[in-house]
Amino acid sequence: MAHLDAAGDGSLTMTVRNSGSVTDHLDMVGVPGGARGTLGGGRDPKADGAMDPAGILIQSDGATTFGAKGGPTVTLHHVKDVTGRRTLPLILQFGVTGLVRFEARVER
Repeated sequence: MAHLDAAGDGSLTMTVRNSGSVTDHLDMVGVPGGARGTLGGGRDPKADGAMDPAGILIQSDGATTFGAKGGPTVTLHHVKDVTGRRTLPLILQFGVTGLVRFEARVER
């Protein structure tokens, strides 16, 4: 879910699961118009959701919830192009998995 104010600033709340057999990292969140979300790591430097040089850590068979207390964050700035259905097209880029496209529901 994308939480946006009238200026298009806000954050994402989402859970990312890694069902693969290797550790992966989320290293970019793209939004319409070429903008990018700002990634922030969780509090535990060794757990899923930690920020390291490759991005946000998601271990094999692990999961992390962005926007949860103590978890990683994605901050959005000046987002435009919310669809008429109140969704926001997003691209997540992972180091191993590659690009994942989806739409987040938008709430103000």
